[in-house]
Amino acid sequence: MKSIRRELLVWLLGGLALAIVGAAIGTYLRAREEANALFDYQLKEMAASLTDAPFVAAPASSSGIGSSGSDTLVVQIRDKSGVQLFLSQPRRELPQNAQLGFTTIATGSGQWRVFSTLAEGQVVQVAQPIRARRELAASMALRTIVPLLAVLPFLAALIWVTIARGLRPLDRVAVAVAKRSPSVLESVDERGLPREVQPLVHALNGLLGRLGSALDAQRAFVADAAHELRTPLTAVHLQAQPAERATTDAERGAALSELKGGVERATRLVEQLLTLAREEPGVTDSSTAIVDLASVARAVIGDLAPLAGAKRIDLGLSVADTGTAGVQGDAQSLRTLVSNLVDNALRYTPSGGRVDVVVSNDAGRPSLAVRDSGLGIASEDHTRVFDRFYRGSGAEGVGGSGLGLAIAKRIAERHDATIELGPGLDGAGLGVTVAFPPGSASSAPAASAR
Repeated sequence: MKSIRRELLVWLLGGLALAIVGAAIGTYLRAREEANALFDYQLKEMAASLTDAPFVAAPASSSGIGSSGSDTLVVQIRDKSGVQLFLSQPRRELPQNAQLGFTTIATGSGQWRVFSTLAEGQVVQVAQPIRARRELAASMALRTIVPLLAVLPFLAALIWVTIARGLRPLDRVAVAVAKRSPSVLESVDERGLPREVQPLVHALNGLLGRLGSALDAQRAFVADAAHELRTPLTAVHLQAQPAERATTDAERGAALSELKGGVERATRLVEQLLTLAREEPGVTDSSTAIVDLASVARAVIGDLAPLAGAKRIDLGLSVADTGTAGVQGDAQSLRTLVSNLVDNALRYTPSGGRVDVVVSNDAGRPSLAVRDSGLGIASEDHTRVFDRFYRGSGAEGVGGSGLGLAIAKRIAERHDATIELGPGLDGAGLGVTVAFPPGSASSAPAASAR
């Protein structure tokens, strides 16, 4: 599992170690450069101090500069003819053919730095092993780096404590979230939290708020559904008793007819409840396509034409010639929306009335309106008819569950559409208009309504 604490420690301690290594290398190179400059100056000064001293010929030596001996400075003086006048270390000898100035020569014991100068007819050479310079530079670098290495464990401990202290607000948030439950979803306190953590907690509080609202709505839905289902199921139970007690075929037939009607009402209520549950936000993830509202309306009118004919209601469709009324959405949900609006209009329109469905596209904004000449809705009920299971004062004697408009509103909200109540036909009834957002219309092929 990936750990922020471990990742911070690895990167910080790794970076600190690399910085110390880089500092050590830089210090060593700088110290070596300074040591070379210092020792070169020393060789030059020593050679200058020996140019006026009188020397006599020294005994010959068969050993060269590569022979064993001290690693201190080696001084050699020769006259113009090449005769050795002085050699500070008899076991070491510098090259006879001297190159004036600074040179570096390789020997069996390593490299040597040699300075040669000509003065008063004498060649003065002063040499020093390069190894001595490197050892001095390494010693200087080590004296600089050792304190840093000694402090490294304390720095690591300080980094550990700092990271732990910096991540403490996350632990506090985790503990606060762990205390939340479906019954306790209050917001996490944002006071005292760092600015970097506040956006996370703010988003989490928003999620908790939405989750609480969804759970409250679910509890209310379950409670309402249980209440509404109790009535038709009780009616079915009561209607079954006459069928059991019936002694003639006529009585049994009437009782079974009543029982069948009760079962149909309970079945429709269950179907409406399932439809409403499917339209809850986040419950379904249906694919969307361009849906032609006119095709959907024709299909719904074809399905409900027998009901309209049985009540002798004039059910018609009008499609405004303003372009294709296509919307981006779920074809099945849009069909359910139109079906609920038309079914409600037919239920609340008396026999011999009229129901008109109008599909239009006004300036790129598709809309669908269902108007009837029925009973209408009292103005004081306009704000509540979209609530689940609410039935207005004029709904007595009309079968229904009070879910039709609630389902229609939920589907409209899913499609970013507005749904409004308005006047019906012939100065009576009710009109329901669903207006989709601008830009929903499209000339692309529409999805099938079936």
